[in-house]
Amino acid sequence: MYLQKIDIKILSVLQHDAAISTSDLAQQVHLSQSPCWRRVNKLEEAGFINRRVAVLDRAKLGLEVVVFATVNLNQIGKQNLLEFERSVERLPEVVECYTMAGIWDYVLKIVCRDIRHYEDFVRNTLSASDAIRELHSHIAVTEIKNTTELPLNAQVDTEDQSRV
Repeated sequence: MYLQKIDIKILSVLQHDAAISTSDLAQQVHLSQSPCWRRVNKLEEAGFINRRVAVLDRAKLGLEVVVFATVNLNQIGKQNLLEFERSVERLPEVVECYTMAGIWDYVLKIVCRDIRHYEDFVRNTLSASDAIRELHSHIAVTEIKNTTELPLNAQVDTEDQSRV
């Protein structure tokens, strides 16, 4: 599927406000409602839109601590990696997990109520895994930027479409 500038505009508006009505969306991107609705459906079918969610206020929910934990496993092998990844997927405190190039095998973004909750989580849940050889915690102090919006302007070609 080729993304046209209008598709990028639609995605940009939707990633800012997924609850926007089709009518309001069409108005913002200067389309009539039916073609706008069809484009959104095509974008969903093509997998450009994975899901629509509500972004919650972490602080208001009492989730005060954000930790970036770097992890090295005892043994690197397909089975060990898959086992660790499956275990991490089941942990609600882990909101993001990435494999890394470099000295760390993984980086986890962990959200907890407070530092005691994090300590309990590390001692009784995360470190309970025999797979982990090394874990380092990097506690975030001040949140400067936190967004789910992707830099879509980078997708726009000098022509009216870009191949994605």
